Order: sequence, then structure tokens, then C-alpha cells
Amino acid sequence: MPFEFRLPDIGEGVAEGEVVKWFVHEGDSIAEDAPLVSVLTDKANVEIPSPKSGKVIKIHAQVGEKVKVGGLLVTIEPGASAGGASPPKATPPAAKAPVAPPPAPPAGKAPQAPGGASSPVPPSTAAAGSGAQSRVLASPYLRRKAAEMGVDLSTVKGSGPGGRITEADLQAGPAPPSAAPTAGPAEAAPSPAPIPGKDEITKIPIRGVRRVIADHMAEATHRAAHFTYVEEVDATELARFRERMARHLEAQGVKLSYLPFIIRGVIAGLRKYPNMNATMNDEKGELWVHSAHHIGLATAAPDGLIVPVIHDADTKSVAQLAREIQDLSERGRVGKLTRAELTGSTFTITSLGALGGVMATPILNYPEVAILGVHKIQRRPVYRPDGTIGPADLMNLSVSLDHRVLDGIVAAQFIAVVKSYLEDPHQLFAEMA
Repeated sequence: MPFEFRLPDIGEGVAEGEVVKWFVHEGDSIAEDAPLVSVLTDKANVEIPSPKSGKVIKIHAQVGEKVKVGGLLVTIEPGASAGGASPPKATPPAAKAPVAPPPAPPAGKAPQAPGGASSPVPPSTAAAGSGAQSRVLASPYLRRKAAEMGVDLSTVKGSGPGGRITEADLQAGPAPPSAAPTAGPAEAAPSPAPIPGKDEITKIPIRGVRRVIADHMAEATHRAAHFTYVEEVDATELARFRERMARHLEAQGVKLSYLPFIIRGVIAGLRKYPNMNATMNDEKGELWVHSAHHIGLATAAPDGLIVPVIHDADTKSVAQLAREIQDLSERGRVGKLTRAELTGSTFTITSLGALGGVMATPILNYPEVAILGVHKIQRRPVYRPDGTIGPADLMNLSVSLDHRVLDGIVAAQFIAVVKSYLEDPHQLFAEMA
């Protein structure tokens, strides 16, 4: 009896998931616990194994579709093989004596079949105009998508079972017309010469992590009233301090960046101005101020921006933060982070390291009400308090806030605290004591 596999509950609070990739096709055999489908939820890809061994009868959700928890994903025939029973081999007919060809019909008359009946019309001719091409095998999702794209599905060649049209077939567009038969050996047609000034459009579907990012950024922009405050920080002493400490950690296989120090400075600022360590509940019209400090780190990954979270960052030393940042970064690049490690942040830091530029205006990680942008450190000449000119390692910090609930003075006061800790990093350790 066919088994209908539905999207299981894959995490607390998850109501739906987007199908990112199928590891099987209709008609394939699959073993129990073998990878079946990859589903995206809250930027985390969850690989779901097959609950049974058998043959994949029907896939009910195409790549890019969102499926509710409990929604039908696939139908599996338990224990069935992918190939099914092999059709019986035809027995070769017995040899017959050669038969002379029938005489040619008189001019103007159709050829006669044996017994005087008219010869049937060749099948290829009978199919034409019979409406066979209107019987297109495609899911309702693809039919709707084809209508939106203005594509006639009867012109698309299906590569799925029984000629069923897949999403890849639809993206490929109408099949080219069959070439007319030619006498002699076939020759490849020459490629058409490019037309000067012609615009070749590459269509890239926005789906998976990229679609989650797009929706999240649009929501943040439409809901929050953004403003950004920028301050310059003299990181000369911080650079020296990090270099000395890095030698000890790198001997243990841990790379020490500036981020652990910045996180410690941010926590000092959030403790002094706790309304920045908050999320906005727009449905209830409430600002939720958090006592825990869960710091999100906006990170570039192959599929797009992700925000792994260091939970309870205020309880961790610079060395502990360095180890956790390295671990989250390495697993984030290969898509191995869990949903828990990608959710729950109360304040976010975004940094491009050496590519950080001079200044940027980060978009809030909604529903958070503040985000810090960290920019590259550059050595530049500066005026000293004693009137001399000397080199300094300078960087800019930019903080974006939700102006609905936070005023500009709070941004300036918060950055002033962070700046003081980074310009005198010894405070970071005194603050931990």
C-alpha cells in the first residue's frame, strides 16, 4: 500500500518549509534513512531522510514550493523496485518466404492495403491536429508559473516520467522544432553570429536562502524607521593587544580576529543602554528588552547572508568567543548550522573584515532595534594631543537604530562606550573581573 510522507515537525515554532532540493526523482528506488529532500526553514537547510525503503511514486512539492508542517511531500511504494517488472521479451517471428511487393497503383489513386481496404494514414499524420499536444503533463504549480511567464506548455518538451514537464524544462523554454530530414550525412548547423547590441537575459529564480533574505530585508525596511550614526575609533592599542594575544591562541589552533574584542565592547555598551538590546513586537506595540545578550554575527555564506548567534555572549571570555566564532564560521560555510544556532539574537554585528570599507548603513536584523557595522582598519596620520603628527590605526563604527523607539542621543552614547573600551582594551578584562 502506498505510503504518503508528510513534512514532519522539524523544529520548535516551525510552521512551514521551502523545498530546496530533491535527492530522488519519480520512479527512483530509495533506501530507508537515505537522503530524500532538503527543506529550508529560518535560513537553515534541513536534510530529511526517507522513512521507508521503496519506490518513489509521486513527488507532490516542487523545488521552490513552501509546504506546511503536515503537508504532503512524496508518495512511496514500500518495498517496490524502481524498475518494476521487466516487460516480456517479444518472440522473434518465424522466417517467412519473401513476398513480392504489390504493383504500383494507377496514377491518382491511393495505395490499397491487402484485401482492397485503403491503407491507414501514417500514425504521425493522424496525431497532427488531433489535440494530443494539448494533453500536457504538468503540476498545477508549473501551469500557474508558466502562465505568469507567458509560456505555452504545449511547446515545452518534458523530461520527467512519461514526458511530464519539470521546473527545469520550463526554465529551459520551448523545445526547438524538429529538423527536417535531409539527404546525405547530417551536418551541424553553424552557430548564428551574435547580433551587435542584443541584450541576452539570464533569469535567476529567487528562492531558498536568497528568498528568505529578500523577504527579511524588505520587512525590516518597511517596518522600522532606520537611522545611522557613525564614529571613528583609534584602534592602535587594540591592534597591538590583539597581535600579542593572537600568538597564544594560534598555538592552540584558534584564529583571533578583532570581533571578540568588539563583542565585549558592545556588551559593555548594551549593559549601559539596555533598550538597544531589544526586539520590537509590532503586533502588540511593545519593545521587548532582553536581559540575555545573544549576539548575531552577519556572515557571508555560499548561499547568501546568514546570522549565526553566540548565545549568552556576556558570559564568555575573548578566547571563548574566538573559538565559537571560528566554529560557527567554518560550519556556516558548509551549511551545517542548526536552526537554534541561527535564531534568537538580540543584537547583531556585521563586518566584512579587511573589505569593510569606510562606512555603510546596515539594515536592521528585524525585529531587533539596533545593529553595529564594523569597518576596515587603516593606518593614517593623525594629530596627537601634544601637537605632533603620527601614525594611527583607525576604523569607523556605524550603528543603525529603529528611530521609532530609540533616539539619536542613545546611538551616540552607546558608541562612545564601545569606543572607550576598544581604544583601551585593558578595560575589557577589568570589566570581566
